[in-house]
Amino acid sequence: MANVTLSIPDDLLKRGRSYAKARGTSLNALVRELLDDTVSNPEAVIDSMIERLKQSAGDSKGEKIHREELHRY
Repeated sequence: MANVTLSIPDDLLKRGRSYAKARGTSLNALVRELLDDTVSNPEAVIDSMIERLKQSAGDSKGEKIHREELHRY
């Protein structure tokens, strides 16, 4: 198995380790699993993102938002 070096911000690394530990795994195993899930079935990842967007509470109520207006704030 190959080794890979990643640059990860310290706070993200700390949260990642804590997350992995709470789930009884290592950060290394967590990253492998996430990467494998992502590259093994990218359509499922996209479908999952779309489903989360559909379930979001955001609602423009049909109002159109123009790019220029977004940059005003």
